[in-house]
Amino acid sequence: MPGGRLTQQERQQIALGLADDLAYAEIARRLDRPTSTVTREVMRNGGPTAYRADLAHRATEHRTHRRRQAAPRDPGTPPQAHGRDAEAVRAYEEVFTTIFMQSGLSRMTARVLVCLYTTDAGSLTAAELVQRLQVSPASVSKAVAFLESQGLIRRERDERRRERYLVDDDVMYQSTMASARATAHLADTARQGVAVLGPGTPAAGRLENIARFTDFISESIARAADQAREVLHGKPGTPADTPAEPS
Repeated sequence: MPGGRLTQQERQQIALGLADDLAYAEIARRLDRPTSTVTREVMRNGGPTAYRADLAHRATEHRTHRRRQAAPRDPGTPPQAHGRDAEAVRAYEEVFTTIFMQSGLSRMTARVLVCLYTTDAGSLTAAELVQRLQVSPASVSKAVAFLESQGLIRRERDERRRERYLVDDDVMYQSTMASARATAHLADTARQGVAVLGPGTPAAGRLENIARFTDFISESIARAADQAREVLHGKPGTPADTPAEPS
């Protein structure tokens, strides 16, 4: 059934699909499953190159057994704010986490980032992250250190002098601009190679094309971020959601 847990046979079909270099969407279609289910299954079990059906099935059984053992100690899931469906929220967080993992983040780092994005409070302490994610303080510490180094989150102290981690409007803009600068640096480096390898040679021509391409991408990212920055500061549903077209 599309809504139930993956069976071992379905996992074997996923492994065969990956071996045939099929897209997640095609594998999901053959299984009559949502694409997000297949994507999440693969990414949490080694990724497309390391996925093994038997190992994935055993890992899932182990996680299920561990959750059942922990259940008696769990004081109970607190009610969701605004009448949200707890299962729907949990499923969405898994999908969101998978998307960040596909962009290169580790699972733990992605989970922390999703937790910060989806909290109504707008920020969380390390202790709150540990409680919400049910992981060790060391895991949270490592994840937030990486996210902070990449400019994806920032920290501030509240009135009780506790450090709080947050993703705010300006952090998203600044991280996008940092990406643009990194792309521009790649263009500069590629262009340096043109002189080293000799203008007019095939290798130099290849590097020049890379430089031109990444120059264009970098400038486009920076320009788009500047034009769309107002969206981050507007309320959903307001005209600020649609940046003005460049003149």
